[in-house]
Amino acid sequence: MTAIEPHRVVAVVGTGTMGQGIAQVALVAGHPVRLYDAVPGRAEQAATALAARLGRLVEKGRLDASARDTALTRLHPATDLAELSDAALVAEAVLERLSVKQELFAALEDVVAEDCLLATNTSSLSVTAVAGALRHPGRFLGLHFFNPAPLLPLVEVVSGAATDPAAAERAHATAGAWGKTPVRCADTPGFIVNRVARPFYAEALRVYEEGAADPATIDAVLRECGGFRMGPFELTDLIGQDVNEAVTRSVWESFFQDVRFTPSLAQRRLVESGRLGRKTGRGWYAYGADATRAEAHTAAPERAPASVTVRGDLLAAAALPGLIQEAGIAVVLEEDGVAGYPGWIELSDGTRLFLADGSAADDAAMPVVHFDLALDYRAATRVALAPAAGVTATALAEAVGLFQALGKDVSVIADVPGLIVARTVAMLADFALDAAARRVAAPEDIDTAMRLGVNYPRGPVEWGTELGARWVRDTLEALHEEYPTGRYAPSQALRRLAAAQEDDAS
Repeated sequence: MTAIEPHRVVAVVGTGTMGQGIAQVALVAGHPVRLYDAVPGRAEQAATALAARLGRLVEKGRLDASARDTALTRLHPATDLAELSDAALVAEAVLERLSVKQELFAALEDVVAEDCLLATNTSSLSVTAVAGALRHPGRFLGLHFFNPAPLLPLVEVVSGAATDPAAAERAHATAGAWGKTPVRCADTPGFIVNRVARPFYAEALRVYEEGAADPATIDAVLRECGGFRMGPFELTDLIGQDVNEAVTRSVWESFFQDVRFTPSLAQRRLVESGRLGRKTGRGWYAYGADATRAEAHTAAPERAPASVTVRGDLLAAAALPGLIQEAGIAVVLEEDGVAGYPGWIELSDGTRLFLADGSAADDAAMPVVHFDLALDYRAATRVALAPAAGVTATALAEAVGLFQALGKDVSVIADVPGLIVARTVAMLADFALDAAARRVAAPEDIDTAMRLGVNYPRGPVEWGTELGARWVRDTLEALHEEYPTGRYAPSQALRRLAAAQEDDAS
């Protein structure tokens, strides 16, 4: 299916931040663009703002002045919906209220031609429900741009229950022609990104609510060990606590209060207190000229052990023995581990260091320190450790010194099942596999959406594949034993994949 031709008109209804961003994308791509807003004068103001935006691009050398001038000749504010009659695509970015959107599109049906695509930029409402009031819902779909639309490449192309596949393909091709990276998805709560991303916020909030670590430490571990660009507390401060909490609540309610999507009481209290993040000067962190930067908990320098013993398979932490040897610490390798246990690093007093596996360190029958999962143990600059109650101060200091000898800052946190990165990544991988199994989107589109939409260092399907479905399943099953609410119960898709891997290995 071919994209909408550049000479065809694109209309944008709703001229707030998102509407202006979508209009800019279409305008720079060569289309005549019509702006409409129900509030008198808003379309003209948006056109002026768009001209200023393009002017700034010229100043920065990102757009030629003649291209700017030509583009502005194609930009026209409209004072009546009837002026959109020749549009090939109408993109809506108005108030997130179902009745408002339904009324708008019902009115547009009486104006535009039969081949005109109708698209909503909604992030929280059902595309199917918005189309429910239309006589011809086949040409209606979601085009979910991410803010700021001119900069972020991802567009979720959402097919409602009645969307004609040809309409979705034409919209997908058009977004691609505009220089965006479109992904196809079905009309389910949160689409791809806002559905699959929930554990990134939720698990951090759980760790905080259990008193295991403070926001600055959790953020630092997810950035410096997990490889995420921003931690969830600083990211929600940037997004706005009210906005992020509202998306979480919307997805939870849309899934009939599924426990996997349960909102956080701590975040609710933050919103109720008016601490909404950067826009109010205070959220999880303080902002402003006089604000003191919150620092992650980092252990004081400790002496590294002269030698360690590595027993069995360290699984996703298999790079550690080599890194330990490179640091000048002797490593005794014992390939045979103990039945029922994954591999571990053993200190001189018998304390065992295990990769976080979803259990609590205190559950073990011996002194145990859990260390967190890293995206890349060589590149990671921080690691979190969680000691069991029976670990001596000397052994903990030795464990801290071991990772410090590898060039890592160390954050010692309370004994929380799954630590920080491991439980987050296991949940993300499971959410992604479950979404793919339910045909929300293809696995490759899910990974693309999460990399481009929220800057994840690796797509969650790919990440889960690298870790192995068995590790992800076992981690979640251990978490499920610790928290038997159903929140961490592995999905059927994950269980089947892990069982297939076991069959292949036998």
